[in-house]
Amino acid sequence: MTNTEQDRWSRVKGRLRTSVGEDVYTSWFARMDLEGVQDESVHLSVPTRFLKSWIQAHYADRVLTCWQAEMPAVHRIDLTVRTAMRSAAPAKEAIAPADQRRAEHANGRPAPELRATATAPVSASHDALGGSPLDPRLTFASFVIGRSNTLAHAAARQVAEGRRGDAVMFNPLYIHAGVGLGKTHLLQAVTWAGNSGSERKVLYLTAEKFMYGFVAALKTQTALAFKEALRGIDVLVIDDLQFLQGKSTQAEFCHTLNALIDAGRQVVIAADRPPSDLESLDDRVRSRLAGGLVVEMGSLGEELRLGILKSRVAAARAHHASFDVPEAVLDYLARTITHNGRDLEGAINRLLAHSKLNNQPVTLEMAEREVRDLIRPQEPKRIKIEDIQRVVARQYNVSRSDLLSSRRTANVVRPRQVAMYLAKTLTLRSLPEIGRRFGGRDHTTVLHAVRKIEALVARDTALSEEVESLKRQLQE
Repeated sequence: MTNTEQDRWSRVKGRLRTSVGEDVYTSWFARMDLEGVQDESVHLSVPTRFLKSWIQAHYADRVLTCWQAEMPAVHRIDLTVRTAMRSAAPAKEAIAPADQRRAEHANGRPAPELRATATAPVSASHDALGGSPLDPRLTFASFVIGRSNTLAHAAARQVAEGRRGDAVMFNPLYIHAGVGLGKTHLLQAVTWAGNSGSERKVLYLTAEKFMYGFVAALKTQTALAFKEALRGIDVLVIDDLQFLQGKSTQAEFCHTLNALIDAGRQVVIAADRPPSDLESLDDRVRSRLAGGLVVEMGSLGEELRLGILKSRVAAARAHHASFDVPEAVLDYLARTITHNGRDLEGAINRLLAHSKLNNQPVTLEMAEREVRDLIRPQEPKRIKIEDIQRVVARQYNVSRSDLLSSRRTANVVRPRQVAMYLAKTLTLRSLPEIGRRFGGRDHTTVLHAVRKIEALVARDTALSEEVESLKRQLQE
């Protein structure tokens, strides 16, 4: 490669960095090298097949446009994998956008070959071990960060960027949130990023897939091979843990979890509730999960919802260049669709379909009509037992540890009974679960407390007002 080509390549990288942003550039283009320029073709290389396929599928236009800004004669980008290129002469796959092909036909020039795959390949280890399907859209580059998910994103990124042999900062990493708030997106992003290099083996499994694999291994008498394969993984990613059922399956999961953590391997888990609320899981499993970093992803604020909408519109525009959603429509959607991120994506898909099929621009009136069933009444705040204990302890000037202790003095017993009563009336937790969360008490103790406070509230106006005040504090 000549000095002139090297200078051009430096300028192209600068243009690319400006075009896609620092984070996207670092994720996908930092390891791209120039191999040479020949006639109308530029030869680039990347270290992995995953990077190659992802760039071809999502950034073909950007790379070609940046080169054409430096060299207008360039009409083709050949992208290869360095390891394959050095061992043998690989078949080259060209990058050229469809618009560019049409323009070249119009100008009488032959159109370049285009074979960009739409789905990035899963790594060999992930495929061989029967990993759950991955969505190539669910990467760190497409994840929209807001106040409610900053910590979860940072922790997931830290895990993904670790290298084999690095000290594990928090293990397991346990992410919990309601439906459609981004858990699966983060877990798949960890898998894609981890598998983009050759150092580590990262496996993504849903709880259902884990159960299926274990049961199938038992039936075929290959359970030992199944266990050894899982315990050879560098990063094991398990999604929807709340669906893990069966004593033998849970026991195997616990053994695998312990084996990986004790060997310094990373485990990442997602569920719809914290470990302490997974009543179907064995106490040993809950304890081990709670011993790592437990992070909650909260509900989507309006600013974050707007960011997600803009991201989805940009993604749609990559395939439908004329698709446009006015700012007023985006503001309306962000303000009224509050349930989860999947509803937001569904709204954009509806607007795109209506606009394309009817050949009409997107308007506020159209949006109001098309997404009216997605506008749901505001759900009541999800109240946690820990919140009840904290608010009650503050109200009665005792500590939370007093509520959980065995003390039976009057200034502790009454607040404890009030807290148990609120836990029964404001949450869906069972009596045994409430008793366990109040220092391991029996469910009959909780039932006695609930009945006691119910009777007192019916005849004691002051206590009734106190309880209502506590309810309002918890529901605000």
